[in-house]
Amino acid sequence: MESLLLINDPKLDGTRITIELPNEGSKLDFESQKHGLLGHLKGHLHNHEITIDVIVNESIEIKRNLNDQDRYNRLKEINPTIDLLRSTFGLHIDT
Repeated sequence: MESLLLINDPKLDGTRITIELPNEGSKLDFESQKHGLLGHLKGHLHNHEITIDVIVNESIEIKRNLNDQDRYNRLKEINPTIDLLRSTFGLHIDT
């Protein structure tokens, strides 16, 4: 369930939560666990009008960090100043 929720950020519209997943298999896995999550959210938030919609969007790109260079590029996307840190201390990436 956690890995499915980390694929894409859920969107909130009032009491409706929309989750986009990359394929039908992921949707089936999520739907089998959805009722437990919904019960937990409704109980903790004291809101019984919450709904979860699952949309299959096959154009979602799942990012997988395969090597050190990919991890570095991802960190650089998040924080471009990491390149300054690398050059300041003379660090390099072993490939």
